[in-house]
Amino acid sequence: MSEIKTWALWRAVLAESLGMIIFVFVGLSAAIGDRNNTYPDQEIKVAFAFGLAVATLAQCIGHISGAHLNPAITLGLLASCQMSVLRAFFYITAQLLGAVGGSAIVYGIRPATTDSLGVNKLNGISPSQGFAIEFLLTLQLVLCVLAVTDKRRDIGGFAPLAIGLSVGLGHLAGIRYTGCGINPARSFGPAIIQESFDDHWVYWVGPMSAGVVAALLYNYLLAPGDEPLSEKRRVLLCGGSSPENEIQEPLLEEVKDVKRSKEPV
Repeated sequence: MSEIKTWALWRAVLAESLGMIIFVFVGLSAAIGDRNNTYPDQEIKVAFAFGLAVATLAQCIGHISGAHLNPAITLGLLASCQMSVLRAFFYITAQLLGAVGGSAIVYGIRPATTDSLGVNKLNGISPSQGFAIEFLLTLQLVLCVLAVTDKRRDIGGFAPLAIGLSVGLGHLAGIRYTGCGINPARSFGPAIIQESFDDHWVYWVGPMSAGVVAALLYNYLLAPGDEPLSEKRRVLLCGGSSPENEIQEPLLEEVKDVKRSKEPV
């Protein structure tokens, strides 16, 4: 529980929330764009907007929080024993709040002639088909994240670009069918603002289950690691395997004690 007392955790949580606000704002602004434009170039614009937003934000906050910006990715990294349960809980909470905040901003500044807010909805397919699409598109995204952040590999500084391209790829394939959620927080934000929850479970169950399956596939079949079980348990319960934890910082209460010791008697 000492992790909750570190400044690094709360900076990371703030980074996830702020990053999600920007990500949703950029993506939804592109999605609602010209409501009369239903041609493929609109889908390409939206795919590039979401993909480039992720790539840019990964460069901005990746060294602070890891730039998950997606509960499915956070759950995948949790299942990979790369972060603590406590950190994952705060990350997902921050992502959901950031998505609602970003959606609210877009809702407040959108043109009066635009009713849409980019709420994800199924387009001519059944919920089971929507689940399959969301599952597979999220699976490739989480596998990409796990692969490019694997410490056993050296891919230079191309990880943000690769992840951004993976997000863009998912949107190019899935917009026409499900709106391409592949991110429960992105789907949740506009749904809350417009109180539209038709088949909303698809955008949670598909991506979240894909995050867990991707972690199991990568870590136990595709690229098994040799970390002992005790180390994995320590990370899950105490943290210690995130970018922020590489820098040792004093606990919050220790900082307060130092300040008190400097006060005149």
